[in-house]
Amino acid sequence: MFGAHQRADKTSSFLEPHRSISSAIEMTTAASPPPRSRSVSLGVDVGTGSARAGLFDNDGRLLGSSSSPIQIWKDGDCAEQSSTDIWLAICTAVKAACSLANISGEEVTSLGFAATCSLVAVDYDGEPVTVSWSGDTRRNIILWMDHRAVNQAERINSSKSPVLEYCGGAVSPEMQPPKLLWVKENLPESWSMASRWMDLSDWLSYRATGDDTRSLCTTVCKWTYLGHAHMQQMNENDSRDMEALGWDDDFWEEIGLGDLVDGHHSKIGRSVAFPGHALGSGLTPEAAKELGLVTGTPVGTSLIDAHAGGVGVMESVHSESKEVDEEAISRRMVLVCGTSTCHMVISKTKLFIPGVWGPYWSAMVPQYWLTEGGQSATGALLDYIVENHVASPHLANRAASRSISIFEILNEILESAREELGSPFVAALTNDIHVLPDFHGNRSPIADPISKGMICGLTLDTSEKQLALLYLATIQGIAYGTRHIVEHCNAQGHKIDTLLACGGLTKNSLFIQEHADITGCSIILPRENESVLLGAAIVGAVASKKYSTVREAMRALNAAGQVVYPSKDLKVIKYHDAKYRVFRSLYEQQLSHRSTMKEALLNITVVS
Repeated sequence: MFGAHQRADKTSSFLEPHRSISSAIEMTTAASPPPRSRSVSLGVDVGTGSARAGLFDNDGRLLGSSSSPIQIWKDGDCAEQSSTDIWLAICTAVKAACSLANISGEEVTSLGFAATCSLVAVDYDGEPVTVSWSGDTRRNIILWMDHRAVNQAERINSSKSPVLEYCGGAVSPEMQPPKLLWVKENLPESWSMASRWMDLSDWLSYRATGDDTRSLCTTVCKWTYLGHAHMQQMNENDSRDMEALGWDDDFWEEIGLGDLVDGHHSKIGRSVAFPGHALGSGLTPEAAKELGLVTGTPVGTSLIDAHAGGVGVMESVHSESKEVDEEAISRRMVLVCGTSTCHMVISKTKLFIPGVWGPYWSAMVPQYWLTEGGQSATGALLDYIVENHVASPHLANRAASRSISIFEILNEILESAREELGSPFVAALTNDIHVLPDFHGNRSPIADPISKGMICGLTLDTSEKQLALLYLATIQGIAYGTRHIVEHCNAQGHKIDTLLACGGLTKNSLFIQEHADITGCSIILPRENESVLLGAAIVGAVASKKYSTVREAMRALNAAGQVVYPSKDLKVIKYHDAKYRVFRSLYEQQLSHRSTMKEALLNITVVS
């Protein structure tokens, strides 16, 4: 639906949703074939607010999908979930997708998981260990967006450990080492009880197969694992689990987590594998029964959800553009747009870029280096801006009465305002409203988790038109943030000239057009919008030996859809150049304000 930016799996609602199933199905018109006549790949994606399952044919076309909500407990900087609740939601979604698409469990020939980079704690028996101040044992997951460990991240970064070079020079509080340190310092009983600390997608594959081999995607991107320790050891075609040689024991000792080194790193991962490696003996009998699938169904080493989006879309170029030269893929940046946005670009050479995560070896596409930028709040920010405006309830009612999204209504209001005011183009309506979108800190390229959002140009106007202008200025602020990331990466050696975008925000044509105009890049949208599910399905298909490598599967199953081109109007270009300069100045002003107030507080302390 146009304008309906929020993916079911990336909801920014922090309420505990009712347990229900929503489904989106592309049904074939042919009669159902007998069992085993089809070979269907299943992808599962656990996002911020729901678990989703998608079934794909051998052309990468979505046959059917379903979603089931998951619980979130949120209190201040803390955000927590339950692995038990998530597994039940996955089972519900998988069974519903198969039923609605008329696909039997026997026809599902492979399974892959993707999930948010959230931290899971379980004991020796695999039972949940609480990570919550509440002591609630259900709450054994620290959600990716949890910022409780800002202080721990600052202390880790002060160590100046060499491993930090491979995550943009600093860990984020959204990564796992700061969260682990927080638990050790604040919940000592939980710390002693936990037998395994796992990224959520690794826990899912472990729950499904009993094999706790960790993915190079999760360990390298979120745990400071040095994947390039395996560069000379083997390649993806020799798929097997590898002894975890990439942990830097000195780093863990130095930051106060040396006990994680014990037992050959048994709590954080003794073995690792490329994404798509076949785990264990496939689905265990217990997991197969719970999912409605067949025991032994191959399961691939998992991916973080954003990285699954990259795998599901990065080769989505039109046939005439599918260049033979290996450098073509390195000129593309993938935007995975949901609650937050991740910016993924790969290269054959490693590039160290301050403030941008990476370079990560084999963390998304095996045997390529990954650079990962990001914005911590995009879809969540648009929801926040719209839902907290006084005009929002009335607009929401209007949208509901027409069975469209509130964002479509806002886009219509903007077009009417352009005609009414005689504005040369819609973007020019915000010439005196500017937004710095750092409402949940700045992930890239400034890497400042305490950066704050800023709005310049507010008045007493509370009309629907004013809300539409604020909404547009917020979209532009997000797009200027993407431009900042692209320019920063290119200045450090990348050669990005094309964007590929997936996720719920891409359904909003205004969001995509503003990104194209502001970055000056063409944006390719995939044929299948469910790129994260497709990426998850791809690692499963590789595990089943249907494809020999992840890259081969990407070429076979990725497909391009619409291409959105940037405006060539010089007025539009100059307008955005000017507004981008204002955008960049807002953060500089914030730093100045921060310094002024810090000095004032120091002087007050001295006087008192």
